[in-house]
Amino acid sequence: MPQGKFSLKRQLLLWLLFPQLVLWLAGAVLSYQVAIHYANAVIDNSLLQTARAIARQVEPQDAGSVDDLYKVVQLLIDENPDDKLFYSVWTDSGKVLAGNRTLPRPPLSTAPPGTPYFYNIDQPNGPLRLVSINYQLGAGGKFLHVQVGKGLSGRNQLSREILFATALPLGLLIVAMSLLVWWGIGRGLLPLTRLQSLVGKRSAQDLAPLELLDAPEEVHAITNALNQLLATTNESISRQRRFIADAAHQLRTPLAGLKSQTELALRETSPETLRDRLNMVHASATRSIHLVNQLLTLARSEPGSQNGMPTVKVDLAKLIRDLTAECVPRSLAAGMDLGCDTVLATAPIDGNPALLRELFINLIENAIKYIPRGGSITVRLEESATHYLVDVEDDGNGIPDEQKPRVFERFFRVNQNEGNGCGLGMAIVKEIAERHGGSVELRDAAPHGLIVHVTLPKGADAAGR
Repeated sequence: MPQGKFSLKRQLLLWLLFPQLVLWLAGAVLSYQVAIHYANAVIDNSLLQTARAIARQVEPQDAGSVDDLYKVVQLLIDENPDDKLFYSVWTDSGKVLAGNRTLPRPPLSTAPPGTPYFYNIDQPNGPLRLVSINYQLGAGGKFLHVQVGKGLSGRNQLSREILFATALPLGLLIVAMSLLVWWGIGRGLLPLTRLQSLVGKRSAQDLAPLELLDAPEEVHAITNALNQLLATTNESISRQRRFIADAAHQLRTPLAGLKSQTELALRETSPETLRDRLNMVHASATRSIHLVNQLLTLARSEPGSQNGMPTVKVDLAKLIRDLTAECVPRSLAAGMDLGCDTVLATAPIDGNPALLRELFINLIENAIKYIPRGGSITVRLEESATHYLVDVEDDGNGIPDEQKPRVFERFFRVNQNEGNGCGLGMAIVKEIAERHGGSVELRDAAPHGLIVHVTLPKGADAAGR
């Protein structure tokens, strides 16, 4: 996209100045119409007075005195030498007593007596504005028709003068307002320019919050959104750094032990001793592989990898039943009683099947590893109006209340001497549950033992059931 194609300043100028221009044009047209209206009113009044003056000279003498009429009209013409006067006086029989014999008769000849009728006509020398009045002569029912007209050049000149006198100040006002708007927009956009300068000067490693003082509310909103993004990015980078540091620290010990066991095995000459050393190497390699797998699972479950792990429709009930059945041989080998308790035929949820599988595998395997032989483990699935509730309950020794919050910390183990875990299982469970919009908490079982309570939101289909 070309830079500046959608300039905010240009858009604001357009939306502010274009309506002003439209209003100015509308005002000019309205002013011209008002000028025409009042100019017509002035001309119409002048024509009406002239027509009545002519009629008064004719009416008293029945047919009128043409000589007197000529004198009156000549006086009226002398009073307005710039406007040529046209007039015509005729009787009912069509006889023209005075004036222009070629002047067209009015289109409305049945107007009431004494009522003026105004109209315009086109002439070769230009348009005319005329008035026509019918006067009744005495009681004989005869009428005298008087028609007076003037050219419209005077009216048009007056209208142009009014328009110019109105439009010119309006135009100057529009220019002044445009300059003020241009200056005001430039001043208003200065905080955005300062924000651009602050962001442009930042290095990739500088994730400190942006500080922009004396800025409008809208710019503060943008700054706050950028600061939230910077804080999220900083948190994600810090999480990745901690993960790398923890992974390096945790891998160092098993790899060092593996190297030592290998060196000792190379020095052995007895087959039996060498086999024992190799078994120890195998156990150390197995723990290293488990640790690496746990670290990779933890990395996938973190929020930063959300885009790489798409969600699909998952049947949580089927997933739990399958996982429980899959772990039964392992529990039997450890002397455990593992069972699944759910009355839900289906439990649709929006999630990632690989991560959900890892969540419940970790819970079941933790119970198998850490409770005494002969214990029992039960996986339950229930539902509320908006969530699925999964409990993994065992009848082992449980976890002290003061240590329960720390169980979800990475690499923390309640009893360092029991099991061969790496302390990442519950951290993985927490990350996966939160990534799916759920939560996990530890509860005490009765009479003894531990319940890991997992809450996961239902999918759209299940919530509407």
